[in-house]
Amino acid sequence: MTGVRDAYERIASHFAETRHHPWPEVETFCDGCDEGGVGLDLGCGNARHAAPLARVVDRVIGLDLSRALLAEARANTDDGEVDLLQGDARSIPIADDAVDVAVYVATVHHLRTREERVRSLDELARILAPGGRALVSAWSVEHDRFDRESGFDTHLDWTLPDGETVPRFYHVYDLDEFRSELTDSALVVDETYVSSGNCYAEVRA
Repeated sequence: MTGVRDAYERIASHFAETRHHPWPEVETFCDGCDEGGVGLDLGCGNARHAAPLARVVDRVIGLDLSRALLAEARANTDDGEVDLLQGDARSIPIADDAVDVAVYVATVHHLRTREERVRSLDELARILAPGGRALVSAWSVEHDRFDRESGFDTHLDWTLPDGETVPRFYHVYDLDEFRSELTDSALVVDETYVSSGNCYAEVRA
């Protein structure tokens, strides 16, 4: 994950400029959750999903591996709106059963191996409270930019304003593979689907 972290350290400011609005799938999921408790944005980036979480929980935690992205999140949120934490999705620095609602959006696909990805899903299961729910998403082969039927590894460049390109690792999923990794984790899978070129799963501990 070091390579991905270093990439986001370099592109954080420009990346955050292009990420202003919550995804509608995240808003719909959050609006369907019970109110109260603790919400977690795992891989929070610039914290654009803090607002839909804050509508349904008492406290929002944003966790990301990149310090530069956390700085963008801090600038993008009001004081006290989100507790920001640096951490790795493969070993989440949060206690067992502590989170009531989580969104794990566009992050698990940056982990290089199946073992690491399942470990991160196990970690999500560990920190979810009994009855807690989460939404997981990752890029799908059904995205317009791909012409593949099966999951695959790739690097995609981010182009900075000066023309410099910064590669980022992705594992792009087909839906069956996405389901398989979720099923092999400690999570209970309630629903999986593809929307807007992404695989989604609604899960619980």
